[in-house]
This record gives sequence, structure tokens and C-alpha cells, in this order.
Amino acid sequence: MPKLKSKSAAKKRFRFTATGKVISAQAGKRHGMIKRTNKQIRNQRGTTILTPQDTRIIKTFLPYG
Repeated sequence: MPKLKSKSAAKKRFRFTATGKVISAQAGKRHGMIKRTNKQIRNQRGTTILTPQDTRIIKTFLPYG
């Protein structure tokens, strides 16, 4: 069988943990911070772990991840 290609967009946006979970940047942090509460901005620092439903989708995009 030929090798499967990874989605280039997914390579740039997602990483896997050692246990196979998917890490991504927090959503809703690009612009419009003035409307957001300080609590919301604080909670969106760093990265987050995707839900199992989203993880299943990303694993199809990154077959060898």
C-alpha cells in the first residue's frame, strides 16, 4: 500500500501527547479581546486538549501522528 499523506494544515495546528491525546491552541484568542472578560482571557492562556470526538477527526488527518 502507498503511504498516506498528512494534512499540512493539521500538522501546523495540532500535536499529540504521549498518551495519544491531541493538543491545540485555545480558540477565540485572535482578536476582539476588549469584549472578552478578564476571566475568559486568563482561562484561554496556553493550549488545550481536544475532546474525544474531535480527536477522532484529527487522527484521520494525521495518520502517523
